[in-house]
Amino acid sequence: MTEEKSSWQQHIDKVTEKGLLAKQLYVIQTEPVSGMDAIFENLQEHLAYQLELERTGVMFAAGPLADDECKEWEGEGMVIIRADSVEHANQIASNDPMHKSGARKFRVRPWLLNEGSLTLKVTYSNGGREVI
Repeated sequence: MTEEKSSWQQHIDKVTEKGLLAKQLYVIQTEPVSGMDAIFENLQEHLAYQLELERTGVMFAAGPLADDECKEWEGEGMVIIRADSVEHANQIASNDPMHKSGARKFRVRPWLLNEGSLTLKVTYSNGGREVI
């Protein structure tokens, strides 16, 4: 039995017709090339780059990934960005100091944000904020 496939654009059209968000984003999956020493050596520059992506509105979300047992961090991470195309997303990923240095390799995947929610609590009296 052969499963039917659809093009990415056909899939986008189908979920859009159903009234889902269909927001095109890009996931950068990143993993160490040769151990943690190079990761730690480039961490400050990497974080500065990430904060600039956040400040300019390119970054949607980012963070490290734990191992399967939730006990170790082996240097892997994920970044979700806004970009004009997969080529543009690859350019953004290539400019990350972690990737430029060779400490990590990356893969860019188009991702369609369809469902979910964001709840934000702001306390006016003390300016407190919390993502729930």
